[in-house]
Amino acid sequence: QVRLVESGGGLVQAGGSLRLSCAASGRIFVINDMGWYRQAPGKQRDMVASISLDGTTNLADSVKGRFTISRDNTKKTVYLQMNSLKPEDTAVYYCRADILTGLTTRDNYWGSGTQVTVSS
Repeated sequence: QVRLVESGGGLVQAGGSLRLSCAASGRIFVINDMGWYRQAPGKQRDMVASISLDGTTNLADSVKGRFTISRDNTKKTVYLQMNSLKPEDTAVYYCRADILTGLTTRDNYWGSGTQVTVSS
């Protein structure tokens, strides 16, 4: 079975930084797009950043210039470097990956989330 495990969340003051990691494991043939989403209490889950297999990135307007997404394909891991954090960045952050587990089997997988809290 495929698993995505996030780490790196926590409590930080406004203006601080955190680095999230998400490692994929299990029966994986190819990992296509990987991304980070976040969900604040009472709000919908929104895309924060995504990165394709060839490294093309896409960032939400609210985090451009502050967050960076990267991946290490040898480690099957995606990272989210978050700088200049603001209280409005507070949310549960989820990792997602589009994974082929066989030549014709492809699904989206999600991690269980990691809490990021930014105090003012």
